[in-house]
Amino acid sequence: MTNRLLPTKFKEIQGSIYAGFWHRIGALLLDFVIVYPYVLLLEYINGLSRLGFFYTLVPYLAFFLIYHVYLVKRYGGTPGKLIVGIKIVKKNADDADWQAAIMRYIITFSLLIFGVIVMISALNLIDDTTFLNLTFQGRNKYLSELNPVISKVQIWLTAIWVYSEFIVLLTNERKRSIHDFMAGTVVVKSKYLPTIRELFMKEEFINK
Repeated sequence: MTNRLLPTKFKEIQGSIYAGFWHRIGALLLDFVIVYPYVLLLEYINGLSRLGFFYTLVPYLAFFLIYHVYLVKRYGGTPGKLIVGIKIVKKNADDADWQAAIMRYIITFSLLIFGVIVMISALNLIDDTTFLNLTFQGRNKYLSELNPVISKVQIWLTAIWVYSEFIVLLTNERKRSIHDFMAGTVVVKSKYLPTIRELFMKEEFINK
């Protein structure tokens, strides 16, 4: 298929073909509900000992790579996106490939790695007895206070990235976030995808 960007709309389709803010938020919330039990399990294991974090590090990172990269490549989206009826495709409506899936997640994963580094550096500054005496609620706060500057940098970088993503999504007609521009992808409503591909091949669209 051509490598051109999909049009903003097709004359044969009423309404927008792109997943907007509320579709994306709905998908995000569903993904949170799906992922939360696994994260909670890892948090429980982490709390059993100071070294618990190191034991769960690989499963933690591997899970999110599978969730946000493999599932996007294999199915066109995370479970949350698929449930709400939206799909990630390349800008020309082809299925997302490995490069697109990786590029969409690379900044978020880099921030995740940064958070891991912050946590490891904090854990190295605390002994086992102090760690075990901390409550579940107070543990993360205490660890973040051990490296306050780095922890604040992590928080600010994450906040800047998240808010920038939403601002960009809300200010372009194709509802693309920054990671969509980086990866050359768009997020469309799944029910329109077969029609989009057929019409795009025929070039029967309204091009703005």
